[in-house]
Amino acid sequence: MNSVTLGAGLVVVYTALISSADAITKLIASDYAAPQLFCLSGLIVIGLSIAADRHPSQRKGLHTTCPRAMAVRSVATVLAAVSFFQAFRALPFAQVFVFIGLMPILAGLMSGIILKEYVRPAAWVALMAGFVGILCLFPSGWSAVLPGHGYALAASVLGTFSMVMARFIGRYESNSLAQVFYPNLAIFLTMGVVLPFVWKPMPLTDLGWVVAYAALLFGARWLVVVALRLLAAHAVTPLMNLQFVWMVGLGVVAFGEIPAPGTYLGVAIVIGSGLFLVWDQFMPQQDCRPLSLGKFRFSRFRTDP
Repeated sequence: MNSVTLGAGLVVVYTALISSADAITKLIASDYAAPQLFCLSGLIVIGLSIAADRHPSQRKGLHTTCPRAMAVRSVATVLAAVSFFQAFRALPFAQVFVFIGLMPILAGLMSGIILKEYVRPAAWVALMAGFVGILCLFPSGWSAVLPGHGYALAASVLGTFSMVMARFIGRYESNSLAQVFYPNLAIFLTMGVVLPFVWKPMPLTDLGWVVAYAALLFGARWLVVVALRLLAAHAVTPLMNLQFVWMVGLGVVAFGEIPAPGTYLGVAIVIGSGLFLVWDQFMPQQDCRPLSLGKFRFSRFRTDP
């Protein structure tokens, strides 16, 4: 099995896990504040990371050779998590997905700047077509834009940046578990500061949902870090469009949400452009000159051991 096929398979499994975690987020968001979910789940993921590191096949410790890049990724992960929480609270499940579909556009841009990965001009056409899909959510114009849409946009920007930084870190170290541990440690610490002010007692059923959320998130984040070492970031994110299938199904079954026609149209455009990017990943590269920003180099984030 080649690395592209393995990476694609891992992303498919990731979409099922993360969509299930998102559904729990939407369920919890109606009754609890974001710090309560993220502080508890962050603590659980930290525990799972430490336990996983004790397995004989891992045993790499939780140190990182890129502490500054890891810190940047961790901050982006915290902000993305809070933004997604607010978006799921305010918007129908399927509408949030359309903003998730915007991530290939952002990944293509960020990969060129941060990772110096070449993106063909034809791929940029497909990437921008995805933005047209976003506009289909607002058939009546900008008056239909809600604060939840702003949160969803911020979440897609920050989430993509976190993923691109994960691929950057993966160039210098193979310890994928560290990339799960530190962002969740950051979530636990930042949310823990606010938790005393928003805490509400939780029945065992809701606590069980938090545990399930943490387990799904742990598996999903570990898989996507490995996938980002195997595939270019702008090829991983289009594969995540499979989330729409899961999110529509979960939205209908769990929340009784039926997507509007404009949502389906937007998704069709976004997925179409994403499939083109996946095809582009298999094509031989020519004239592979990365996008440059003068003398600025993101390698400054690395700290050699």
